[in-house]
Amino acid sequence: MECAFTGKISHPCLVNSSKVLLYRRKEMRTQRLYPSTRFKVQVGFGKQGSSTDVGLEKIVWPSPNDEIPFWKKNFPSWDTGPAVPVDIKKDSDLMHIIHVTAEMAPIAKVGGLGDVVTGLARACLSRGHSVEIMLPFYECIQKQQITDLVLLTNYNSYHDGNWIPTNAYRGIVSDIPVIFIEPSNHFFKGRQVYGGSYNELEAYLFFSRACLEWMQVTGTQPDIIHVHEWQTGALPLLYWDMYTHLSLKKPRIVSTIHNMEHYGECRQEQLSKCGLDGSIYATTDKAVDDRTIGHNPERLSLLKGGIVYSNAVVTVSPTYLKETLNSGWLASTLIRSRDKYFGILNGIDAYMWNPAIDVFLPAKFHAERPKGKKICKYYVQRGLGLAPESTVAGHQVLDKPQKVPLIVCITRLVAQKGLHLITHAIKRTEELGGQIVVLGTASDGRVQNEFEGLANLHNQGPNVRILLMYR
Repeated sequence: MECAFTGKISHPCLVNSSKVLLYRRKEMRTQRLYPSTRFKVQVGFGKQGSSTDVGLEKIVWPSPNDEIPFWKKNFPSWDTGPAVPVDIKKDSDLMHIIHVTAEMAPIAKVGGLGDVVTGLARACLSRGHSVEIMLPFYECIQKQQITDLVLLTNYNSYHDGNWIPTNAYRGIVSDIPVIFIEPSNHFFKGRQVYGGSYNELEAYLFFSRACLEWMQVTGTQPDIIHVHEWQTGALPLLYWDMYTHLSLKKPRIVSTIHNMEHYGECRQEQLSKCGLDGSIYATTDKAVDDRTIGHNPERLSLLKGGIVYSNAVVTVSPTYLKETLNSGWLASTLIRSRDKYFGILNGIDAYMWNPAIDVFLPAKFHAERPKGKKICKYYVQRGLGLAPESTVAGHQVLDKPQKVPLIVCITRLVAQKGLHLITHAIKRTEELGGQIVVLGTASDGRVQNEFEGLANLHNQGPNVRILLMYR
């Protein structure tokens, strides 16, 4: 593997990048570490007021007839995850890592990408590394979700022949320093992370360059720039073909592929708007979308360009790595990049996702004291109309709803998730007398229509709820 990174600093595939290999090994350790039992959670078993005491008399039970559904009510706080753990053994070779991403949990979370970015950043912080996240300052982000928010820098960044005045803010989210990039034009304006009235591809091209421009004007030279998904796929191209010829010399680029279904299709003239000559990248060994070869016009893929120009490429599991090497039009590119392509199983932040201390739950629980889990299950059943309200008596939850198995499926409704298995599970669970809740949404109108039909068929019954609203 190491031979892929030896040589002169003239091409991303021929770079002395022991830091990248070291970071990859650390990433593998941190992703394995977070689910482990090394963390010491102070629960206070059996003590009055402990985090697992179940006070039924204090719970306001939800109802499907509530004017505001229980999942839309105000939570105790938007960012109440515990601080980054300090009782973790620190790494000896510490690095400065900057994640450049379109999503971050909880403030700009659409799918699993946001969770992974936040979890990995916290894991590396816990090992002593200096970590920051660079994120678009979406208009939909509520500033009260950010602590210590301050304006860092006013600078200009290039787009389509103009230098756009841009602000860089710094704040803390989930104990992670975050740099928010806010252009003065219409980019990233809207009520949601995605789906604004602006051209998203051009907005992320701008964002990719704006992040590098900020590093240049502030003299920031991290060891690792870690980019995620197609949205930041242009950054490695910009870095090696533009910014290394300016003042950025130290960083090495790691790219993570979370979902191979989104390629970042891009016209040559669109890529040129960020200051590169898009025609230069229309070759099979750079960024051309192989599916469009021979077409007029041929198109580019930002995801492919990011793969080619990164020092290391990571995907979410060894299994997914094998799948991507054996199927899909990007397989040939990944095979050519095999020496720098790694599959690392996604971990979980066992502090933030610890039901013994989670403030969002109506009752806490842990392995030695599981009663709170029954309360949480019943809370969901009550709120969705899957349990009769009369089953609460004398501050005790009766056994009848608890004995019914409850299955919850939270997912994007896309083919790779096994839609036929989900629809079969709905039917079979109901036949066997169980209950099932599906929470998701589909980008494909045909799939959305199919599940809307299932919701209309089942949602008034006693056992199935299909909620098409997860984003």
